[in-house]
Amino acid sequence: MFRTLFGDVRNYGLLRKGYIYQQRFSLVNVKLKWVKDRKLDAAVAGQRDLKAVEILVSIIASSSECCLPIYRLNPHRGQLGLPIDLKLSTFIRRYPTIFVESNFLDSGGTPVPSFGLSPQALKLHHKQVNILERDQLELRDRLCRLLMLTRDRILPLQTIDQLKWDLGLPNDYPSSFVPNHPDRFSLVRLPDNRVGLKLLFWDDKLAVPEILKNASLQQDQEDIKNGTLAFPVSFTRGFGFRRKCMEWLKEWQKLPYTSPYTNASHLDPRTDESEKRVVGVFHELLHLTLHKQTERKNVSNLRKPLALPQKFTKAFERHPGIFYLSNKSDTQTVILREAYNGRELIQKHPLVRVREKLANLLKKGLHDKSRGYTRDIDESDSDIETEMDEYDSDGFPIITKEGWGRVPWGG
Repeated sequence: MFRTLFGDVRNYGLLRKGYIYQQRFSLVNVKLKWVKDRKLDAAVAGQRDLKAVEILVSIIASSSECCLPIYRLNPHRGQLGLPIDLKLSTFIRRYPTIFVESNFLDSGGTPVPSFGLSPQALKLHHKQVNILERDQLELRDRLCRLLMLTRDRILPLQTIDQLKWDLGLPNDYPSSFVPNHPDRFSLVRLPDNRVGLKLLFWDDKLAVPEILKNASLQQDQEDIKNGTLAFPVSFTRGFGFRRKCMEWLKEWQKLPYTSPYTNASHLDPRTDESEKRVVGVFHELLHLTLHKQTERKNVSNLRKPLALPQKFTKAFERHPGIFYLSNKSDTQTVILREAYNGRELIQKHPLVRVREKLANLLKKGLHDKSRGYTRDIDESDSDIETEMDEYDSDGFPIITKEGWGRVPWGG
């Protein structure tokens, strides 16, 4: 279908007659105000703690005795994204429904805390492992597409590490996942002596942007023919749009769409056409993530690999109808608006559903402590709010209306 309409999708953005000569050499100076969206903020709340817990569960589950002393967990603190002044042991003790604490005496007779996993946490971890094994090819293609977005088909592991949770990659993906696909990936030494992941095979079937997959249903046929595709746009209630801004957005949407999988070196970074390409790159990148969101800082190292202009993240602020910037959990998170109906993710990957059950289990621990069922632990740094009273068929708690995660009602 796509070859019929566009020819080779890697180059279709160049097909519009005279395109490279018709760029507008002006980036319109439009400032749009930020408007809080409580429903999308709710979709972000709790993600920091959930991510940290899931990583810790994976690390503990991979140990031989499924239990590790705190000094074996502390070296992993850097990848958890927790507040600097929060002790790791304090964070772990916050969730007794996930972690089981025990102690052993060191050579000096001092008790050393160790942490294992509750049966429910271990069950959820095994579900995740089974999904990763079952859907290896889907995950492989997801990682391929990420590398296909880059100019040189290569990314430092450090950069991928920032996105691995969002992409659904195993915590130890360089050793547990990459070697399973030697025809697709190779670990290489970069000029700066870092280790990078290189794509070995370009698959044209994967180089189809998400915006094109439903083009026949969401786009005008004339726009498809001309390659002037428009992004789905929606705004928070109360968003005030000046007439000038509306006219600019309407004209901007009519600009040529350049596939994020094609070479865009012909675009002048000072133009609106270039900005539309930047928006297209991040529209595609967010579609690759499981939750259709990522922290803004996670993409800070992608400017050169993705061949983006300076201050490229300004696109998030200039296009609040496509992206929402949430300030929850002391960070900025970029959310793809079209992927959500209120606070609910419209299409949920199986890993997302397991994460929702894990999130509900976290909330149960906080909920029990608020009722005095466990010892009092400081929760001031938690980004999870507690409110639940139902359980699903597997015995895991379901969050009710004021909670976070999976909700059993609309919006």
